[in-house]
This record gives sequence, C-alpha cells and structure tokens, in this order.
Amino acid sequence: MGNAPEHKKSKLGLLGKNISYSFSKTYFKAKFENENLPFSYKNFDIDSIEAFPKLIKSNPRLRGLNVTIPYKEAIIPYLNTLSKKAKKIGAVNTVVISKKGKLKGYNTDWYGFRNSIKPYLESHHDKALILGTGGASKAIAYALDKLRIPYDYVSRSANETVTYTYDELTIDIISEYSIIINCTPLGTHPNVNSCPDIPYDGITEKHLLYDLIYNPSQTKFLLCGEIKGATTVNGLRMLELQAEKSWKIWNLV
Repeated sequence: MGNAPEHKKSKLGLLGKNISYSFSKTYFKAKFENENLPFSYKNFDIDSIEAFPKLIKSNPRLRGLNVTIPYKEAIIPYLNTLSKKAKKIGAVNTVVISKKGKLKGYNTDWYGFRNSIKPYLESHHDKALILGTGGASKAIAYALDKLRIPYDYVSRSANETVTYTYDELTIDIISEYSIIINCTPLGTHPNVNSCPDIPYDGITEKHLLYDLIYNPSQTKFLLCGEIKGATTVNGLRMLELQAEKSWKIWNLV
C-alpha cells in the first residue's frame, strides 16, 4: 500500500511563505517512509493568500494542509467551516479537504504547546508574558487559559489586546512574569543574532522561557535566559505534537 506510485498518493502539504526551512515536510516525509504510508507531502510557498483558491483547484489529490506564518489568520475567510476550537482561537494551522472539496480549519498548535510546556511547569510559574500578537500567539493564549495561567501580551504597537509595548517593559515588569513565551519569528535561522527586545536583567532562575522557534535549537532569546539561570524550552516538541495531532485529524475526519 505504501509503495503506491507518486501520482496516486494522497497529497498533504504545508501552506506558508518562505518555508524552505520547514519542519513539517521533513517530519512527514520521514513518517510516510518509515510507516510505509501512501501519502506525499509538499511545501506550497505562496506570496499572497489570494493565490490559495488556485492552489486548491490545481491540486485535486490534496487531502489536507498544515498552515504556517503568515497565513494562520488570513486563511480563515477561504474556509467553509471551522472547528469549535479554531473558531475560539481565531487561527488555523490544519486544514482538512473533503472529497467534495469542502475545507475545514482546525488548530493543533494549542495542543502542542500545552503538552510540551506542562512537564516544565512548577507552582511558582503562575503568570505569563506573550511576546507577539500573531496567529501563533492566539493558540498559546488559548492553551494558557486551559492551564489556568493568566497572561498579558507584548507588541510593538499598542491596541486593546496589548498590555505593554516593548519600550514600556522594565526589569520590574519582567520579574513579575515567571513565564515568558516568544511567539515572534525573531531569532529564526538564518537571523540567529536577533531576539525580542526585553530587559533580560529582570530574568531569574525562577523564570521559564519558551521559544516557539526550533531552528536554531537555542535561540538568542533562550541563551539570554539560560545565562540568567532560567529554565529554557524550544519549540521542537510542540511542533512534533501538533503534527501528530494534525495527522490524527486528517485520518479521523
């Protein structure tokens, strides 16, 4: 069954922009080979979400997609329905395409984050600061709600959901939040010398720093936390968990 010719395999893929570095393609290709599954996985790198309907039309064997930056929110108007969780979160990272061509959006990022941070949480980890306000940060906020951990947002510009802008952060504010989560792309390979502009001197050994980035495995953000004695976690386990959850959804729907 797994040795079906390439043109007869069901297609899955990743939708995003500048995604040649993609975790998903490597992960799923290895999974399909190791488990002898009749699927192929392809990167769909598009410059604009407006190209999405044409992509769907020209790939009739496409059964599902993972969705990454910058389309986790932008894809929603192009979908027929959303799962309850995706609707509540307001961001999609998994799409199922039915035999009739109907598109349904799901979110597995929250699940990957919740289950990857859980082993590191201690009783004093009781308040979180989310760096960034994009689609990924919405899933993180949903997971923190599930974990009953209050949180605030940091962004470059102020709006009704943002508690602090970066230039308002002080050492005292940083010391108040025992969990700091980087949901921005700052520090992703190849721009490894970038990191969120926060007062790192407010970080202590009681802090937990979590970076959604997995390449490099230790970002400058995490290195700055480690220097101050904080516990640090990268995004690799989250990605693995959300990928397996996506796989289950594709197969159960």
